[in-house]
Amino acid sequence: MKIDRENPAHPTEIVGSVPVTAPEAVEAVVRQSHREFLDWSARPLGQRLTALGTAAEALDARTPDLAELLARESGKPIADCRGEIGFAATYLRWVRDNAAAVLTASAIDDAQGRLVRSAAPFGVVAAITPWNAPIILSVLKLAPALAAGNTVVLKPSPLAPLAVTEVAGLLPGVRVIHGGPETVRALIADPLIRKVAFTGGAEAGRSIAAAAGQALTPVLLELGGNDPAIFLDDFTLSPADYERLVLASFATSGQVCMAAKRLYVPARRLDEFLESYLDAAHRILIVGDPVNERTSMGPVVSRAAAHRMTDLLADAWSRGGWLVPLAEIPSDTDGYYVAPALALDLPDDAWLVRREQFGPAVPVLTYTDERDVLARANDCELGLGASVWSADEDRAFAFAARIEAGFTFVNTHNRTGMSLRAPFGGTKQSGFGREYADEGLREYVQTTVRHAPSAFRAGGSGLSARAYPQL
Repeated sequence: MKIDRENPAHPTEIVGSVPVTAPEAVEAVVRQSHREFLDWSARPLGQRLTALGTAAEALDARTPDLAELLARESGKPIADCRGEIGFAATYLRWVRDNAAAVLTASAIDDAQGRLVRSAAPFGVVAAITPWNAPIILSVLKLAPALAAGNTVVLKPSPLAPLAVTEVAGLLPGVRVIHGGPETVRALIADPLIRKVAFTGGAEAGRSIAAAAGQALTPVLLELGGNDPAIFLDDFTLSPADYERLVLASFATSGQVCMAAKRLYVPARRLDEFLESYLDAAHRILIVGDPVNERTSMGPVVSRAAAHRMTDLLADAWSRGGWLVPLAEIPSDTDGYYVAPALALDLPDDAWLVRREQFGPAVPVLTYTDERDVLARANDCELGLGASVWSADEDRAFAFAARIEAGFTFVNTHNRTGMSLRAPFGGTKQSGFGREYADEGLREYVQTTVRHAPSAFRAGGSGLSARAYPQL
């Protein structure tokens, strides 16, 4: 069996195929990965980190062909695909240059005794990744896991399996399998899988967490978001700021977990906001074929994704909302295109407001009171990201501290607000665990300890059998 991946911009074109790993074949892959772990984990840390740098160089060299492949299989504009691949190489180098500070053993030898802490790998890690940024979201797991001495079995999404499989082949210690839920269940249930890292939707996350829980396997879950962007009454945005805001929602056709998905604007400034936003959208949103260099927004990833957006928009119309189009779909396309739009006059219980739309339609909601907008923004089961916009940075930070989100941007949103030194992850039903920064490295190690209390070292006074630790 195989998975044929269509081009969402031209659905009759099959971009490529990957073989399906049957559930009964997963065990052999994991066993091989475990044998590789025994060798890989024994290598010096410096050697493992050097391998990441070598992979980054190889990734740089492959960027042109991989970007085109990724654009054709995912529907992302080719410029964004190059950016994603470049960022993945940057992260590989960041791990190479920064992991030693986290992964090197530390020792204390003093009057209290001798204490050694080590960062030990888990073993074989299962990495299950989505289609919307398959290369960077895989490398965010592969790089720290490999640096720590783990090996990895990677299971990419069937909606974008091609380019990421090529990238995985540039890294030692990684094996790739393909398939659907049955393959995932077999992978998680294998007793040699010692950690599961997943990025994707909440429904799949619940299933993965439940299956891992049966085996007492620790998990890292980065799930969806319904990120509010809150504009305080003193916000000041330039034309370039508005362009950045537009793409914070509509990059990858809105199919990004940390996209700005609910825009809260002071009622008295709505007209001004809309005028500037529309001007920016008309400048920067160009819907078209992903391999066209001018395109800034392609199709959604599949027919099912387009149909889901149709349902969300129908609900918006039925609740008295109305849409402001931001760009036109090319007239000669047969792809899965959805015209980008803002939705106005929606109640807070409309689907576009309550649910993660994961597509190119974003509600604009008004408010008159800061306490009210904070309550409305927090009235959501998801808590991945958020943003606060204000001319007063201190005021923005104070307001941001009250938002229930794992990562709150100030005066920006989405990827322009990310930093390799800033840990990223969710609260509430947006998952747990962190990626990026030192915290992202620590997700793939366990602290092990060797301890000799001073009382039992040479010359020590000893302790009674019933003694407790002393200061």
